[in-house]
Amino acid sequence: MMAVEDLVTFLVRGLVDDPDAVRVAKVEGDATIMLELSVASDDVELVRGEDGETLRHIKAVVAAAAGRRKAILELMDGIPDEDGEE
Repeated sequence: MMAVEDLVTFLVRGLVDDPDAVRVAKVEGDATIMLELSVASDDVELVRGEDGETLRHIKAVVAAAAGRRKAILELMDGIPDEDGEE
């Protein structure tokens, strides 16, 4: 079975222009899974989608995959590019 963070990585890499910059950090508790998603600065809007719709759909998939535990997915600010700009 695919881990929740692997599922998020798989889904988001298919959406972004820089799939190598996708990072998912997981903090797991007894009843919750907290996932922090980071993507390249230029890809943040691709992940959010229009009016946040794409991100809401990803969160719904994550919630279903987490089973009985509560899943929280947070999109972090973009990863700075090689020039050091965010």
